[in-house]
Amino acid sequence: MSSGVLVIVAMYAAFLLVGWAASRKARAGTAADLIVAGRSMPMWVAALTMTATWVDGGYLLGTTEGAYKSSMQLGVQGGLCFGISLIVGGLFFARTMRAHGFTTLIDPLEARFGRRWAAVLFLPALAGELFWSAELLVAIGSTFGVLLGVPLTSAILVSAVVTTAYTVLGGMWSVAYTDIVQLGLVAIGLAAALPFVLAGAGGLGHAWATYVAARPDGAGLVAPMTISPLWDRAGIVGWWDTAAMLVFGGIPWNCYFQRVLSCRTPGDARRQSVLAGVLTIALTAPPLLMGVAAFAYPWPDDLSRRLAATPAEAMPLLLAHAVPPLIGLLGLAAIVGAVTSSFSSSILSAGSMLSWNCLKRLMWPAMTVRHLIAVIRGSILLFGAVAAVLALKVQSVQALWFFTSDLVFVLLFPQILWALYDPRANLVGSIAAFIVSLVVRVGGGEPLLGIPAVFHYPATLPFRTVAAAAGLLLLPAVSRLTTALHPPRLLRNPAAADDERGARSHAEVPA
Repeated sequence: MSSGVLVIVAMYAAFLLVGWAASRKARAGTAADLIVAGRSMPMWVAALTMTATWVDGGYLLGTTEGAYKSSMQLGVQGGLCFGISLIVGGLFFARTMRAHGFTTLIDPLEARFGRRWAAVLFLPALAGELFWSAELLVAIGSTFGVLLGVPLTSAILVSAVVTTAYTVLGGMWSVAYTDIVQLGLVAIGLAAALPFVLAGAGGLGHAWATYVAARPDGAGLVAPMTISPLWDRAGIVGWWDTAAMLVFGGIPWNCYFQRVLSCRTPGDARRQSVLAGVLTIALTAPPLLMGVAAFAYPWPDDLSRRLAATPAEAMPLLLAHAVPPLIGLLGLAAIVGAVTSSFSSSILSAGSMLSWNCLKRLMWPAMTVRHLIAVIRGSILLFGAVAAVLALKVQSVQALWFFTSDLVFVLLFPQILWALYDPRANLVGSIAAFIVSLVVRVGGGEPLLGIPAVFHYPATLPFRTVAAAAGLLLLPAVSRLTTALHPPRLLRNPAAADDERGARSHAEVPA
């Protein structure tokens, strides 16, 4: 057995140990312990687990890939926009969600629009989490293949089994504390590898000068507003369209709100989200500089051709060829830590929504706590298994994740915004906004999935943002026009409201 495989075995054993130890915090016997850590998570723990969730394998590999193959603007886009998304979410959404005591992202949608329509809105949220989980497994499998020569199937299955196991054990507590360990691996691994990578490229100054000389208009942080040799009008519009999707589409994810709702107070919920946003932006720097170094690195001809064909391998190839073996293993640990932290968060999030909002709230309201806990654990197992199957069997899993992320932005961001902040929002407005936004987005097609375009938008039209804007405008407008037909509902925690109704009905029964 190679030293690299031994390191991975030791890491996974450590993850299981930490997850098991943390699971003791979830033994109070309530579903809240599994889903939202009993609403008692310290602010610093919440901030670190939030950061670890967003700093995933795609974040690291994609940042290096974007800077290497295209521009700094493309490389930095994900980390910068995700960080801004966390800050915006903290300032405008986290406090309100925590103050109402919701359990998942779907709860405020149920409160405003009803259980049945909330079950429909649950579908894009679930699809986004599920395909993200599968995409993460593909990322870890391909990284193992480049650095260790481990077969893709073995890497995916082992990673899925270990991560699902500790998530089932302790739910949010196990995920949070393993996230902290995994985020530490990311920081240590990148910090150890970066000096060697830059030295191999001739030093930071030489690498940067080489990069700027070749791409003078590709060395900024955001896309320019004027046309240049690298940036045509369609490219500029596309960058800003994607940026809007990442910033505002990064908010309506249950894995985000799960950490918000786990905090002790609404103030902690806001502060941890803002802090996580700052940390997420800061952690963009190492993989971004590795992308610059990969561009200036003197690759042998065979590796140069390989990178030209598969630029996503830029970081793994640097770790395999530009650093000492021990440092390369630390870099591998960084990628593994990033992927597993996000995978556990995603399957926990999907399992929580299915068990709480669909099975308990809609189908079996009288479900006991004991049964609910069993259903939550079963749902986590289910989604861990489904994600592994998708990663192994579906060729276009990354394209599916990109597409469902678009749908989360255009369909769910208007819904969660107005559910929280428009007291006149009603079911009819929600349905109208959903349908129009869906038609506008899907009508534009999706080349990665072979979905033909029904509406042939100009190349310079940011149709993702237009689709979301249609929902943002229609939901409050239609709600006001149909108030008499369908009066708006109060924004209340639906579970608490049910408890109050149950208490009143018992009180009205004559002795």
